[in-house]
Amino acid sequence: MVEIISFHEINAKYLIERMKAGDIFIYPTDTVYGLGCNALKSGSVSEIKNIKGRDRDRPLSVIAPSKQWIYDHFEISKKSYIQTLPGPFTFILNMKKRAVARNVNPVLKTLGVRIPHHAFSRLVQRANIPFITTSVNFSGKSPIREVNKIPRNILKRADFVIDEGFLHNQPSTIIDLTEEMPKIVRR
Repeated sequence: MVEIISFHEINAKYLIERMKAGDIFIYPTDTVYGLGCNALKSGSVSEIKNIKGRDRDRPLSVIAPSKQWIYDHFEISKKSYIQTLPGPFTFILNMKKRAVARNVNPVLKTLGVRIPHHAFSRLVQRANIPFITTSVNFSGKSPIREVNKIPRNILKRADFVIDEGFLHNQPSTIIDLTEEMPKIVRR
């Protein structure tokens, strides 16, 4: 049974334990509501893809636990971009070494990484794990900005929903930093 809690009423220690364990979360960000789990738990990652109806080979992005985690696991030629974090950006980066479960990005040596400018990022930081971040919707559908609009078939498969009311922003801007010239993939 899904547990819906107000962001202002969370028990951080308990939620961090559940994040590490691999529970499925719907949570607010600085953009739209996200759907995620511990990116090191392949079973949980598979469940996220099943919930969204997403192709198994299609990659997911993560919330990084810190900028240092990004520097440790990815080739960074444009450090000025990483310095803009936290913020409403997802950067596609080349991995130095595998930092997430293989099914997060099964056919690529790149990964989308972000740190939202939102209190939820502090939970990820305290958990010290990469955390899947994808919009709460069925693959190919519009992102969701309020909990009462989440399809029942998604809601019933989550363990926790952190409700922060209506979110007014757009999905993150995706910037590919894998080549010499940065390229905006989505605005």
